[in-house]
Amino acid sequence: MGISMYDTKGDKVFKAVDIFLLIIITLLCAYPMWFVLIAAVSNPDLVQNGQVMFLPKDFTWDGYQAVFQNNDILIGYRNTIIYTVFGTLLDLVVTLPAAYALSRHDFVGRNIFTVIFTITMFFSGGMIPGYLVVQRMHLINNPLVMIIIGATGMYDIILCRTFFQSSIPSELTDAAQIDGCSNTQLFVKVILPLSKPIVAVMTLFFAISHWNNYFTAMLYLNKPDLRPLQLVLQEILIQSDMMAQLIQNQSVDPATAAKIERTKQLVRYASIVVSSLPVMCLYPLIQKYFVKGIMIGSIKG
Repeated sequence: MGISMYDTKGDKVFKAVDIFLLIIITLLCAYPMWFVLIAAVSNPDLVQNGQVMFLPKDFTWDGYQAVFQNNDILIGYRNTIIYTVFGTLLDLVVTLPAAYALSRHDFVGRNIFTVIFTITMFFSGGMIPGYLVVQRMHLINNPLVMIIIGATGMYDIILCRTFFQSSIPSELTDAAQIDGCSNTQLFVKVILPLSKPIVAVMTLFFAISHWNNYFTAMLYLNKPDLRPLQLVLQEILIQSDMMAQLIQNQSVDPATAAKIERTKQLVRYASIVVSSLPVMCLYPLIQKYFVKGIMIGSIKG
């Protein structure tokens, strides 16, 4: 939205105010992320005293060194990437066909299945019955539990169904079926190529959900070599706090205590960057599809 020479005076004022407000909102949203980035490589004493505002000061890599000296970080990264990639693929394989089936008016029992699926949005068995089901399926300490559990949700199905209903003309599907397309061919060769926006949206949603998923691992994974990155980083933070508390209780000299405290602060900021950076790099790649898909899926229908 730019200011044109053909705009009236009122239009120019309106657009100028809009641009100004968008800049302010962008800065308010971007500054916290920028502050974490510079605080992770700055002297924590300067950060604590409020002297680090826009640029790093007294540059240091101690926080990242403390994080990556732990070999569990690489194992956690590997596990999280595996869980995210395969979990996202499974989510797409389950959600998209289910949503397309519910979007077809000729699908017998569509309303019944919709009601059954919708009930799951408001009621669940609970944590203990869920644990017993996972145990009966022999998924305790099994990496498949991070991929299978929560493979889809009714909210995601509704979002995709709305997109299919509002964006895929029924005449197109009718013409494809007249030409001899089966339902599978119709979905794979016609529907999916026209659904890149919603596929991109759901890919981002599912990937972020799997990347940040730590609660499932806390419940069902006890082996250290299966833990995702989030649990590894949590353990590092807990160890840093415990070490600082232990040093304080044993009355260590102030210089050593101060060094431990500075490292603990750096580890906190570095952990945020390490866990968030991959997702932040993913979003710009699919931003154009994300904006289009989420608007179509949320407004129409």
